[in-house]
Amino acid sequence: MGKKIFVSYKFADNQVENLSIYENSTVRDYVTKFEEILDPSDNIYKGESDGEDLSNLSEATIWKKLKDRIYDSSVTIVFISPGMKESWKTERNQWIPWEISYSLKEVSRKNKNGDAITSRSNAMLAVVLPDENGSYSYYLESRNCCNSRCTTHHTDRLFSIIRKNKFNLKEATKKVCNNGDTIWYGEFSYIKAVKWSNFINDYSTYIESACIRQDNIDDYEIYKDV
Repeated sequence: MGKKIFVSYKFADNQVENLSIYENSTVRDYVTKFEEILDPSDNIYKGESDGEDLSNLSEATIWKKLKDRIYDSSVTIVFISPGMKESWKTERNQWIPWEISYSLKEVSRKNKNGDAITSRSNAMLAVVLPDENGSYSYYLESRNCCNSRCTTHHTDRLFSIIRKNKFNLKEATKKVCNNGDTIWYGEFSYIKAVKWSNFINDYSTYIESACIRQDNIDDYEIYKDV
């Protein structure tokens, strides 16, 4: 069965690696790249299309459009980028936290017959984009922990609602190193993070894994409010 996918992202963030030597890239270009490789017979892209101008619409109208698209989706992918958070704005005044919140909520709407239809919490995935130098270490940093390789997640770079839905498996398998580092094993985050370079080469596998976590959502401590 096909997946209806909504992508949450900071449209104009240009603190990312250029996809072409001929022009500077923004996060929107990465969304376009993802959209181009989707199999149209199996996936439906639900974000705004490139060139779609929402700037002249009121915030209430934009939010209604976004909610309609999220409600009709089953998977939400959030693109993590270095400039996704605007430090001069509160999180409640930025779109991404609200999109994630609505994606996680079970929302009831009436269909054309007047029957109430309740949506499930979406399957969720975070795709980390490379910064201007092609590095992922601003969020995913490779280190040595407990005498082996590990990856540190710099969750302070995330919006609160995303951060709270990471490392939230209720009965997680963990190991504490001598220096106090904690190693987590398995599918320990409902919003799992994956590097763009891995995701773009095998996106269907990561989406299917997100759907498995969705089927087991009761195993996670889910936070739904901004």
